[in-house]
Amino acid sequence: MAVTESHAARDWLLKGLTDRSQQHQGPHAQPQEEKPHSWWKVMCLTGVDYFSTLGYQPGIAALAAGVLSPIATLILILVTVLGALPVYRRVAAESPNGEGSIAMLVRLLSFWKGKLFVLVLLGFAATDFIITITLSAADATAHIDENPFLPSSLSGHEVLITLLLIALLGAVFLKGFTEAIGIAVGLVGVYLFLNVIVVGDGLWRVITHPHAVGDWTDALTTQHGNPVMMVGIALLVFPKLALGLSGFETGVAVMPHIKGNLPARIHGAKQLLTTSAGIMSVFLISSSVVTTVLIPQDQFKAGGAANGRALAFLAHENLGSAFGTIYDVSTIAILWFAGASAMAGLLNLVPRYLPKFGMAPSWARAVRPMVLVFTGTAFLITIVFHASVDAQGGAYATGVLVLITSAATAVTLSARRRRQHGRTIAFAAISLIFVYTTIANVVERPDGVKIAACFILAILVVSFLSRLYRAFELRVTTIDADEIATGFLRECGRRQIRLVANEPDSRDAREYSEKIAQILADNDMTDDRDVIFVEVTVVDASDFETDLHVRGEVLHHRYRVLSMTSSSVPSAIAALLLWIRDNTNRRPHIYFEWTEGNPVANFARYLIFGQGEVAPVTREMIRQAEPHRSRRPHVHVG
Repeated sequence: MAVTESHAARDWLLKGLTDRSQQHQGPHAQPQEEKPHSWWKVMCLTGVDYFSTLGYQPGIAALAAGVLSPIATLILILVTVLGALPVYRRVAAESPNGEGSIAMLVRLLSFWKGKLFVLVLLGFAATDFIITITLSAADATAHIDENPFLPSSLSGHEVLITLLLIALLGAVFLKGFTEAIGIAVGLVGVYLFLNVIVVGDGLWRVITHPHAVGDWTDALTTQHGNPVMMVGIALLVFPKLALGLSGFETGVAVMPHIKGNLPARIHGAKQLLTTSAGIMSVFLISSSVVTTVLIPQDQFKAGGAANGRALAFLAHENLGSAFGTIYDVSTIAILWFAGASAMAGLLNLVPRYLPKFGMAPSWARAVRPMVLVFTGTAFLITIVFHASVDAQGGAYATGVLVLITSAATAVTLSARRRRQHGRTIAFAAISLIFVYTTIANVVERPDGVKIAACFILAILVVSFLSRLYRAFELRVTTIDADEIATGFLRECGRRQIRLVANEPDSRDAREYSEKIAQILADNDMTDDRDVIFVEVTVVDASDFETDLHVRGEVLHHRYRVLSMTSSSVPSAIAALLLWIRDNTNRRPHIYFEWTEGNPVANFARYLIFGQGEVAPVTREMIRQAEPHRSRRPHVHVG
């Protein structure tokens, strides 16, 4: 009974795992697992991150820019609409399967430098997404603390409350993605409706109290003089408002969840990005105006009633404690669930790259184990930073800005490659803006880079340890052979299938005749009638999983050769031997030469270049893949 329950728990935990799937469409995009959704529903999933910034963005803007907050916010909106939006609309068109801008940049690099580049970008993505989960939950806890109806017994337990919120988020994703979508739609709808009331009331008060506007304009001219000076200062403080750009990368990461064929998915993603940017732009400028005009500046500072919760302050002050509490509950809920888009982004990005590169266990393709890993990581971050919003703000902004800068760079290179000169110049200008913003943010808050470096280092260490651990794992996902190759096997299968591993050089008649003579002498053989040469060309040794296409040919009118390309010579040969056994019902023989040189150096060559200690590694791969000795192909080394 206990064994049955253990198997049931394992099956539940690993549900949806496809060990050998290369076309991984994201953990929630498998038709048999979860159904796709309308673009506006998926928008709500990314919107819990993007729209929830209204909970703290007006306060951040007021604290950073003071009375210039509306002008600085207007610059943020211009950068959003004229910069981030066109960049990510292009990313959606060129990377529609959820890989985001990372995939676009990966195509420009190959071999190990490409893999290392992916790992570094994944480190920044992990920084962005994990900190989104922890920071949003911590901010939700801060809103709980500020509510006047909070029981005094809960005061001082911020870390515990934040951990509970993160655990609840993880539980939702353990249950299923459809539940997450449904919750997001409800939370976003209620939250935006309440913000319409709060901001609308604030705008009415601004219009009907012209003296408040006069006080604000007087403060503007007194503190900053002429309009040129105002714009210049607003440009300088703009990087501090960069959190208002969050949500674009997750917007393209969850594209596979939009229903429809590929063109419909791309169109839906563009609608998602444009609509969310439009909604947010309206709320950002209007909320900045009402909070700057109606709230005294000292209330935005640390310890002030509007610090980090400017709209919540107006909800309580202008609409009463009852409505304010309803607004607080809605804000707390959407901030708690803001991590959902980040979790969805992680669950779409990580399984696409790390397992495929051999840099994560195969179970990393399953949703639920990864949910547990990400939730545990969020727990650790929360404990280390004591659930402090301010302590995590730098890391969050760094992750967001690096990803947006990489996306802008990717679309610039894409436009240049397609000889679109006007777009290349435009995207290059956008890239420079984001480079400036990123550098300014790093200089202002270097702790963000330090935290990102920890994520990058952790991913690199885990990735290389995983690659080493999976060194003897078969890497071939599918095998197919042409008619000539199958003819060779069919003919030899009547007697005995003998394969000779050959490293192709000049491929002249002398090379093959000398190879046969050496194999016959080393293995005391007299008959070479059934000999077939096997040649593997390593294309990109940094790849882990590959498809194997076996091509047969007759060279110099007598030598039968099976040629393949792969990322690893031993893996290709081991997979071929097992495939031949299964298709011919005969255990084939394979003949190798011992590799000259230091075994340790040869094993390092295998790990890095896919060749080196071919014979022992091939034998070990066969041993691990086939537990029954009597069914293993024969491996001979001379």
